[in-house]
Amino acid sequence: MASLTQASTALSTTFKPTLAASSRSSGLKSVSFSITGKRVPSLSSRPGRFQVSCSAKPETLNKVCDIVKKQLALPEDTAVTPGSKFAELGADSLDTVEIVMGLEEEFGISVEEESAQTIATVQDAADLIEKLVEKKST
Repeated sequence: MASLTQASTALSTTFKPTLAASSRSSGLKSVSFSITGKRVPSLSSRPGRFQVSCSAKPETLNKVCDIVKKQLALPEDTAVTPGSKFAELGADSLDTVEIVMGLEEEFGISVEEESAQTIATVQDAADLIEKLVEKKST
């Protein structure tokens, strides 16, 4: 924790870190950095686990969640979150291909097979989509 605090202090001149305290007494829950007009990775800590993830736009995450629910024919009350793993939602390899095809159609992108194989969660899919949409627009 000390090294993360020191890193935050060292970066505070360039970045504006946001520290979110957990509702538990475990201390630091997440750290987010923002640069004017840019999204950068956020860091989060869970007991025994450290995760770095890019923050996709909420609209992108919502669309991905809807497509996953539709492709897997999940009930409306099924919770699909950015951390939801396709396998845990009952998706097999064919379902995952269909999800990727649905995402390609919805967002007007083409996902290379190599990239598609790295998608395991809703967050992975949303981050890849934003990367491909940005690449397409430049």
